[in-house]
Amino acid sequence: MNKEQLQVYFICGTPNCPKGKFLDILEAAFKSGVTCFQFREKGQEALSGQEKKELALKVKELCRKYHVLFFINDDIDLALEIGVDGVHLGQDDMPVREARKLFPDKLIGLSVGNAKEYHLSAIDVVDYIGVGPIFPTSSKSDAGQVIGLNGLREMRELDKDIPIVAIGGITFGDVAAIRQSGADGVAVISAIAQSKEVELDTQRFARAFD
Repeated sequence: MNKEQLQVYFICGTPNCPKGKFLDILEAAFKSGVTCFQFREKGQEALSGQEKKELALKVKELCRKYHVLFFINDDIDLALEIGVDGVHLGQDDMPVREARKLFPDKLIGLSVGNAKEYHLSAIDVVDYIGVGPIFPTSSKSDAGQVIGLNGLREMRELDKDIPIVAIGGITFGDVAAIRQSGADGVAVISAIAQSKEVELDTQRFARAFD
């Protein structure tokens, strides 16, 4: 895949945003420099069933409008039903070899937190890995142990070629150090979803890659 498409990777679901603002935040971010979006509808008050599907279709429409790659987190059935650019899986989700059989022509991302997980994962069938948490984060209760920039560098040493997206507590001021440590992109949740100036903060992330 084109590594540049992973540069500003926004992850979000309705529980991450102020109530009723989800689609407004997405559109503001998409038109301001987001290159990739992952729909992660998890946590308290998360939508499910038909409501989740209807929202996902609206997200897909926005992604197409602004030429943003559209990933769905974990929900294989929904991804198959509505048609997406790819899926992102965690270590405890569907094994990536099974996912590849279902999505032979789609992009697959995998969360990899450390060298052990890397060696136990079918890296040969995924298109990129999400590495972290780099810094402490409150956005994901299951984020795992913080690995820091040193951990990110170790992951890049393990694999010189695979696209890496760094995640976990990242602000636009961290982008330069994260790039120097081997990541091709940064994944953020609250830095955009909770921003009071979504367009401006998204632009700051995008400009950090110029």
